Amino acid sequence: QVQLVESGGGLVQAGGSLRLSCAASGRTFSSNAMGWFRQAPGKERELVATITSGYNTYYTDSVKGRFTVSRDKARDTVYLQMNSLKPDVTAVYHCAAARSPFGASLTPQGYGYWGQGTQVTVSS
Repeated sequence: QVQLVESGGGLVQAGGSLRLSCAASGRTFSSNAMGWFRQAPGKERELVATITSGYNTYYTDSVKGRFTVSRDKARDTVYLQMNSLKPDVTAVYHCAAARSPFGASLTPQGYGYWGQGTQVTVSS
């Protein structure tokens, strides 16, 4: 059974940091782009960051300079380091694996495997 399992979410004060992890099991995604998405109540799921199989990264404008996406292929794990957190990033964060290897996508439709999500809450 293929699974993506996120961890590391929680409640943090504004200005704090969190590190999210996403561990894959059941198959390897080392050739697939991996993405972090978030969904706040009443809002659509939006892309936060992606990392390709070649370690190229993309960030949505609002998190540039504060968030860092990385991956450890040996552990089949993807990370999202989030610094200088603000209350407006409060959401459920999901990791996802791209449908096809060696591609990249900036939309949820390009991802075929999803984790269950981890809640990130930033208090002011």
